[in-house]
Formats: sequence, C-alpha cells, structure tokens
Amino acid sequence: QVQLVESGGGLVQSGGSLRLSCAASGSIFSGRHMAWYRQAPGKQREWVATATSSGSINYADSVKGRFTISRDNAKNTVDLQMNSLKPEDTAVYYCYSWANSGGNYWGRGTQVTVSS
Repeated sequence: QVQLVESGGGLVQSGGSLRLSCAASGSIFSGRHMAWYRQAPGKQREWVATATSSGSINYADSVKGRFTISRDNAKNTVDLQMNSLKPEDTAVYYCYSWANSGGNYWGRGTQVTVSS
C-alpha cells in the first residue's frame, strides 16, 4: 500500500508560479514511477508529467517549457514546479504512482486556481 499526499496548491495570478509537492509513504519510493495528472471542471483527468524510476522525464505538450517535474528518492517526494501559469492550468492536480511489479495509487489532489 502506498499513500500519496499532495500539497502546495492555491490561487495565483496569470503568469505566476506555484510548486506542488507529493509525499509518498508505504513502499520503496525509488522503485516506483511517479506522475502528475490534473482535472479541470467538466473535463477528463489528463496526464501532465512523468518521472520514472530510471530517471526518464516526459511532459504533456500543453505544459512543456513551463512545468518541471523532479523527484527526490531520499525524501520520497516528487515535485512539480509550475511557471508562467495560465487560467487554463486551473485544475485539481493529482499525484500518481505505479510500479512494474504492480500497484497503482492516486493522491487526493490539490487545487490550483489561476486568475486572469
């Protein structure tokens, strides 16, 4: 069992920055892949960024160049630095973890609101 707890959401003006953090517990963090997803009101949940256990990093086109995902295996955390935020980035952001050995887990989410 893996527990994921997100933090760092809030209200920010367009063009501003926020840093989200996801703290993981209950399993060997270094062996798990980590990702951020988001879900805007009335829309499906969408993938934002991934940091795999081997260090591979990928971003959705909509956030590439503005968001940076990073993981700290010593602290069991994965962060999402979000710069140049836009109103369309407004969503609940979720931390997601999976492993080749199985077990998929979601956090409860943190709200990000970007005002124009």
